[in-house]
Amino acid sequence: MSETTTAPESLGLQPPPAGRQLRGNLGVASIVFMVMAAAAPLGVIGGVVPLGIASGNGTGFPATFIAATLVLLLFAVGFTAMTPYVDEAGAFFSYVRQSLGLPTGIGIAFVALVSYVALEAGVYGLLGPAGASVVELAGGPALPWWVFAAVAFAVTTYLGYRNIELSSRVLGVLLTAEIAIVLVLDLVIVVNGGEHGLSSGIVSPSAIFSGSLGIGLLFAIISYVGFEATAIFRDEARTPERTIPRATYLALILIGVFYAVTSWALISGWGDEQALARATDSGSTFLGDTAHRYIGAVGADLITVLYFTSLFACILAFHNVASRYVFALSQRDVLPERLSRPHDRHGSPHQASLWISGVVAVSVLSAVVFGLDPAAQFYTWFAGATTVGVVLLMIATSVAVLVFFARDRHGHSLWRVRIAPALGLAGLLGALVLILTNLNGLVGGSSVLAWVIIGVLVTAFAAGVVVGRRVGASS
Repeated sequence: MSETTTAPESLGLQPPPAGRQLRGNLGVASIVFMVMAAAAPLGVIGGVVPLGIASGNGTGFPATFIAATLVLLLFAVGFTAMTPYVDEAGAFFSYVRQSLGLPTGIGIAFVALVSYVALEAGVYGLLGPAGASVVELAGGPALPWWVFAAVAFAVTTYLGYRNIELSSRVLGVLLTAEIAIVLVLDLVIVVNGGEHGLSSGIVSPSAIFSGSLGIGLLFAIISYVGFEATAIFRDEARTPERTIPRATYLALILIGVFYAVTSWALISGWGDEQALARATDSGSTFLGDTAHRYIGAVGADLITVLYFTSLFACILAFHNVASRYVFALSQRDVLPERLSRPHDRHGSPHQASLWISGVVAVSVLSAVVFGLDPAAQFYTWFAGATTVGVVLLMIATSVAVLVFFARDRHGHSLWRVRIAPALGLAGLLGALVLILTNLNGLVGGSSVLAWVIIGVLVTAFAAGVVVGRRVGASS
């Protein structure tokens, strides 16, 4: 059954002020590349998958990616239905503002900024040691992690200043390379039939519900952080009413299939029992050991290099997302007006990008000065904040979608604007419970730090609501 939509203008929305919109010509493929790069697929396969196997539901872990994909697809049904009625590139902030009002929208925007900047900064804690491994692999000297973080920071700042299409091309090349090498590994394992035949855990109820399914689902949900950024590129997309929904669905499906198939192949490569033992005892080298076994030393070395570039791609993608949140907020005069002036030649949010770079620089420098372990502390703490924050953002957006279409479905089916969003909301609330229940484990076992993270996010939301009310009262 065909569905009709009403133009945004009919809702009385005002377009962003002249001269304060970004420019670009991004198609579906370019946006999908940036979203998948933000998800850092090689980083997930090398880091999250062994954790999910060891701490979650063992050989049934690949099936949790299927479950997570279904929940997020349900979320996307309502999210994309509302896209034509949101006329600004603010992603979650814009959707919530449109439905629940400006103060709530600004509160969500502040939570989004904290979440995305935290992840961008935290990933430098993984990238630094990964860069050191690449240099040592080539026979070079052992260098401190912050040297590689500084180089990546400079490149990210440069690319963030330029037109978005340059970033999309860089991300496209890096993403293609990292996915290609993993798909080669998957193919070799499958063609060889694995160690003891191909694992049946992905379809076995006894395997799927073994161990801790909740922890498995938790790690699966974490692996998708970044997919929701499709809408933030609205102003730079061709025909966004069609491009954004297509990019969202395609990114989710591709990410989900890639994670499920690859984690299943890695388990098959060792056999169920040995895969679980290796993921538990040597999770940090699980992917590299598997690659060395099936595609040789050269393949394993390539994965070491591409793991580094995958982390860089993740940083660049989240830098672009965070910059556009700042730009959208400054369009509403929540932040200084100068941050919403695009570059005359590049059409990029160059001032907003530099502002984000400044915040990230302070974060990384603080980690160095206070001697934090780059991965176990700096990354883990910041990633914990992002995990909670992004799930909260999706829950708020699901509520916004349901409220927006509560009285008028605008020609959409009951499934698209009520049933699917409600089911997605239920799945996300379940994920939030799992995350909060296990948050102290995610951030190194500290209950105090877990509460600090929750406090920071609550404070960010409250501050945004206060600012939103003042902006609304003065407009």
